[in-house]
Amino acid sequence: MAKVIEKFFIASMLMWAVPVVILFAFNNNLLPGSADMSPYWLTLVSGFLAVISVNIVIAFYIYLAMKEPSVKHEPDPKFVSEAEASVKHLVKPETHKKDE
Repeated sequence: MAKVIEKFFIASMLMWAVPVVILFAFNNNLLPGSADMSPYWLTLVSGFLAVISVNIVIAFYIYLAMKEPSVKHEPDPKFVSEAEASVKHLVKPETHKKDE
């Protein structure tokens, strides 16, 4: 269970940090060619890449979740047999007629 929480925490942090880093890099001209872009295109491209990066992180998290081993839960046979026996012994409620 701790591994699942750890993966969820890491994915959550990446969904927050990666788009912020992309926007920061574009707005501070840290990427080659971003200094030559107009403010309109700079905003458009950086926002688009930030959204795509979040979707990539989500897809990667889903991929990791699908690779998790699935353990199918098997019910306790003793409990099942006792439950079936108790259901068979249920008493149907009697219907009472009102005397008029």
